[in-house]
Parts: sequence; structure tokens; C-alpha cells
Amino acid sequence: MRIQVLEGDITTRSVDAIVNVANSTLLGGGGVDGAIHRAAGPELLAACRELRTRELPHGLPVGAAVATPGFRLPARWVIHTVGPNRHAGQTNPALLVSCFSESLRVADSVGAGSVAFPAVGGGVYGWHGRDVAGAAFDAVRGFGASHPSSVLELVEFVLFGPEMEQAFSAVFEQPR
Repeated sequence: MRIQVLEGDITTRSVDAIVNVANSTLLGGGGVDGAIHRAAGPELLAACRELRTRELPHGLPVGAAVATPGFRLPARWVIHTVGPNRHAGQTNPALLVSCFSESLRVADSVGAGSVAFPAVGGGVYGWHGRDVAGAAFDAVRGFGASHPSSVLELVEFVLFGPEMEQAFSAVFEQPR
């Protein structure tokens, strides 16, 4: 599995799936969530409402992931995950790792060969970039080891701003 770290706009990536940092309602919000909903079009909100009606009446739990079509995005799929909010007392790093792990599992289950992630939990949820990058690294390493026959060939981390890109680059480029 190849890993790329870059600064950019996740909504423009030509990958099979992009990961959305959703809130538990799946009904849109600000930041990455809002940008993805705007780029995907109103069909994404309708699909999320349908998920809430059929499968997730209480919302998507923190650390879980679910897929919808990408609609007007270049990506075929949007994988929604709910990051832990440090400001709300959700400080267990295992929840952060689960966001990445579960998103990789869902991407593989829909047959995605490539997936792009934002900095899940970074920004308004209060996780430091290095902690987010460490969780992402642990999830990718764990997924690769436990899923040797996965169809995933490329994992991108598409980050907003040079500080987050530098944090991810530092973690992914250091020997472990």
C-alpha cells in the first residue's frame, strides 16, 4: 500500500473514496464536512438522511464509519466517520485510531483501490496534528498487517494547511 501526504482540497481528489469528518447526525456541518456536502451536491444529504432513517436512527457513533455514494465528487464514495472531540472530553486516542481503521475497512469493503483522508480530529475537535498523524499511521500499519489481501493500493492524507502537512510528513517519514 502506497501512502502519500499532501496539502490540498480533498473534494478535488480523483480517488475511489474520500473520508468525511462528519458529525454524528450525518446531516452536514462546517469545515471538511460542509465542503464535502457542497461539492457532492444535495444528493449526499438525501443519502445521509436515508441512512439515518434505515440504519442509524441514533446517528453514527464516534470512531465508526459508513459509506455513501460520492454523487458530484470525483470520488465514487464518501466514507463518513465521526472523530472524537477533545473539547467534549473524548480524549481516548483509540477512538481516533478507530476513525482511520474503520474508514479503511469500509473503503476496502466497497472495493476502493484508493482513499483520501483529511486530518480526522484535527482542527475544531482539538487534537494536535502530531497525535492525529500518529493515529493515522497506527491505523494504516495495522490495517495493512491484518488485511494482506486488501484491494487498497493508495492511501492519501490530503491536509488543509502547511502545519498539518508537516506534522503528517514528520510522522510518516520517520523510521519506526
